[in-house]
This record gives sequence, C-alpha cells and structure tokens, in this order.
Amino acid sequence: MMKKELMDILACPICKGDLLLNATDMSDSVDEVITGTLYCEKCDEYYPIEDGIPNMLPPNLRD
Repeated sequence: MMKKELMDILACPICKGDLLLNATDMSDSVDEVITGTLYCEKCDEYYPIEDGIPNMLPPNLRD
C-alpha cells in the first residue's frame, strides 16, 4: 500500500515538482492509500494510484 508519508519524497517524474494527493479510497488505518491520484500543478499531469501502487510513468509510457 502507498503510505501518505511517501508524499514527502515523491516528485513529478517529468519536472520534479511537488505532487498533490487525492485519495479516493483509504485503508482502515487511514495512512494508506488504496486508490486515487497524484497531481502535478506545474505539468498539469495526473498519476493514478491503483491497488495501493502509484503509477509514476510519464503519460506517454502508460498502457
């Protein structure tokens, strides 16, 4: 699971900017994100979080 505390070290893979977390489903312990998105304001890009795993690939390399 992706822990909320990872937000301190995660950065946009394109511009290295800060990411904003939008968690749509959290585990019972509240500090683990199951689904949601990470958003970079500089690039205006979203990175999905599915099954607790953030997909940090640039958009052109995702399925």
